[in-house]
Amino acid sequence: MTRRIFTAVLAYLLTFTMAAQRPAVSASAWAQPSRADVLESPPVYENLRTPAEWEEVQALLISWSSYPSILKQIVAAAREEVVVIILSGNISQTANYLLSSNDGGPSLSDLTNITILPYATNTIWMRDYAANSVYADEVGELFLADWIYNRPRPLDDASPEVIADHFGLELYGMTAPPYHVMNTGGNFMVDGFGTAFASELVLDENDGFGNYNLNYPIHTEEEIDAIHAQFMGIERYIKMPVLPYDGIHHIDMHMKLLDEETLLVGEYPDGVADGPQINANIEYVLSHYLSKWDTPYRVIRIPMPPSVQGNYPDNNGAYRTYTNGVFVNKTIIIPTYREQYDTTAIRIWQEACPGYRIVGVDCDNNNANLISLGGAIHCITHTVAAQHPLLISHQPLKDVPYNSTTTSYEVHAYMNHADGLAEAKLYWRTAGSESFQEVTLSSPDGKNWYGYIPAQPAGTVVQYYLYGRATTGKEQWRPMPAPEGYWKFKILDEAVSVEELNISVFNRVFPNPASAITCIELNIPRACDAKLFITDVTGRTVLTIKDGTFENGSSKHFIDAGQLVAGLYHVVFLAEGRLNSLPLLVE
Repeated sequence: MTRRIFTAVLAYLLTFTMAAQRPAVSASAWAQPSRADVLESPPVYENLRTPAEWEEVQALLISWSSYPSILKQIVAAAREEVVVIILSGNISQTANYLLSSNDGGPSLSDLTNITILPYATNTIWMRDYAANSVYADEVGELFLADWIYNRPRPLDDASPEVIADHFGLELYGMTAPPYHVMNTGGNFMVDGFGTAFASELVLDENDGFGNYNLNYPIHTEEEIDAIHAQFMGIERYIKMPVLPYDGIHHIDMHMKLLDEETLLVGEYPDGVADGPQINANIEYVLSHYLSKWDTPYRVIRIPMPPSVQGNYPDNNGAYRTYTNGVFVNKTIIIPTYREQYDTTAIRIWQEACPGYRIVGVDCDNNNANLISLGGAIHCITHTVAAQHPLLISHQPLKDVPYNSTTTSYEVHAYMNHADGLAEAKLYWRTAGSESFQEVTLSSPDGKNWYGYIPAQPAGTVVQYYLYGRATTGKEQWRPMPAPEGYWKFKILDEAVSVEELNISVFNRVFPNPASAITCIELNIPRACDAKLFITDVTGRTVLTIKDGTFENGSSKHFIDAGQLVAGLYHVVFLAEGRLNSLPLLVE
């Protein structure tokens, strides 16, 4: 928005009295503000990178347009980590509500780390219409990138200009031909290294058609991908079919990226609501894509709770979800519903993100039933990434078998800062020890850093974290809440026998009978060199799935059974001279 138009809108807003729970402003009451300050051609920067949500942020964004009691709880939790930016049509009323205690929620004693900007939005759904942070040169200049919003809400759609102006950031818009793309933040997640996830909603809303009287872009999937690469550095855009019972088709309602290789995925009871389609989508991802580390994605399941009456979305129940949370540096704010389900969900979050402060906000009570509108915490928040980030990326070490000849365990981390690193360190200890030991990392190129944890006896659990300091003095830790949060791995007991590889190796093979993509799920008690293959009834090998090292624990492997002639086969796991097999019927 230009300053002249902003001043005119501000003059109007300052005369506008907002009720404590103000309804959305009618879109028809406002003309679309000018987008003259938006740069509508691709950034000229090199090596663009859209940061992941678990990276450092400098601000949390919300719109004070409805559900003030929920927003107030978010503000109270987030301002301990960052500045909270509130867009409001009535500054004094918003401030008074935050400082009051008449809603039964937290009463703030002051407005520290809270900035209220005089701008009235149409709705509360900040995630969908706010712009996304993008870095030039991986960790360099920060700017914002904006899409066309998929709703007829001009104030929402123009709000990124207010945020960009406040932070003094360039705003690039995928908003004008030939680079115009319609998208929403709730349907967009990234791993911080060029991979994005979405539902096929992004394809549907860029085919020239839609449910609202908007100017819908017309693009092929290749064109959509190319625009995201040019503006946001997205080189791999993974899209999944929309879910039948999720009316908004945003992936944040059932999925969350926790790190570069971990997906938190909502789980319904067998055959209920969107459970089958969610499972099919995740199996599709697992069978076609590897993580940044060229490893299968790790999937953690978290229950999707029903209504008080026991109803799910396929029976008029709201789309209750625990994946719809937001990272705010060392705090994660998640929606909650009822204690009997919340307890399990919080435990799952804590185990998946150790050391983080998990804050629950009730989105399902009578006075603030936000979830009934198809959204929760992630949907009503957005973030602005940190300036001058110190990027640390590391694939945590997995459990390793005891080996008497092992001298140490190598730790590799990728670290980058625009001004270079002054030092990088590894801190480790064994479980039960109070203090961490320090190891200075070395680097051959200033970005890839290596260090070593001394070999430990069988049965030992090792805990560790990483630290980096830039030449500017900027510091960063991973996991971010270290030392309270850390990674861990176990030195497996040498007494684990070879015979254990001959029992319970196969969790399941499904579907069986099979005719297309088929999943072979293993559970291996210890790492080993082995071969996984398919034989026909004569014992002849017809397909080798993997021949090499298998890590301990659960893993999934995929074949296309449609390539096999109909008949009976066996899935065989051969390790250290011992066979384990299950029948597979191909239709």
